[in-house]
Amino acid sequence: MKLATVRHGGRTTAALVVAGGYQPLPARNLSELLALPGWKAILKEASSGHCGPDVLPASEVELLNPVPSPAKVICCGLNYSEHILEMGRELPSFPTLFAKFADTLTDPDAPIVADESVDLDWEAELAVVVGSTLKDASEDEAAAAIAGYTVANDISMRDWQRRTLQWFQGKAFDRTTPLGPVLVTADALDPEAGLEVICTLNGEEVQRGNTKTLVFSAAKLLSYISTFTVLRPGDVVLTGTPGGVGMGMVPPRFLKDGDELVTEIPGIGTLSNRISLRINASL
Repeated sequence: MKLATVRHGGRTTAALVVAGGYQPLPARNLSELLALPGWKAILKEASSGHCGPDVLPASEVELLNPVPSPAKVICCGLNYSEHILEMGRELPSFPTLFAKFADTLTDPDAPIVADESVDLDWEAELAVVVGSTLKDASEDEAAAAIAGYTVANDISMRDWQRRTLQWFQGKAFDRTTPLGPVLVTADALDPEAGLEVICTLNGEEVQRGNTKTLVFSAAKLLSYISTFTVLRPGDVVLTGTPGGVGMGMVPPRFLKDGDELVTEIPGIGTLSNRISLRINASL
């Protein structure tokens, strides 16, 4: 099933995607819903059609970042073999990880405003949302704890990223990582069987990869991360980007003011973000 966080009539609600619209659920957003011990039972009851208020028409709602308040946002920097090779690196034995803040996330159709960067780059990604607490988890336990999957773009300020050996400052600008438009529950998708991850820039395809080529699967990432920090319901893990980022092109290519960036994973949905970069609008 597909879940969302929507705004309707000035209020936000977690919702189940149904024919013609969105059925509200008893939480203001999916972060709050996943924190409820009985969230799976709530979804089962809602999907049976025997509970819940009237459906909100799709034309009357605004889709928001589905999980606006994760305690942790952890990202895998190099996880598709072709992207690793285009960056001039060898395939890793362990995942390359870094963190973001909840403030870094934004809505699926939000503008991306990043006036401080001249080398703004795209990174289309599959994101995993945790559904139950994980600590020292096996891969099987990690797989069972996945609430679902959504789409992300780890938009990166390469000039800031290159300032030091640490990536953090180029990855954590406020409201620069769109997420959404919905969360597809884990029983409805299997990334290991293969999901296309696609990014287009002003209508031109710049990235296309498949999650079956991930070096570290979603379950492997969650298992590994849980060995050093506890993961809780609503936490988000970005699984890495396929080849085709601007920094890997010859010559390098970066986003310009007014560009339209579209990120899609068929079966989940599409992000559409307009770039606002006044610092390089005249370039």
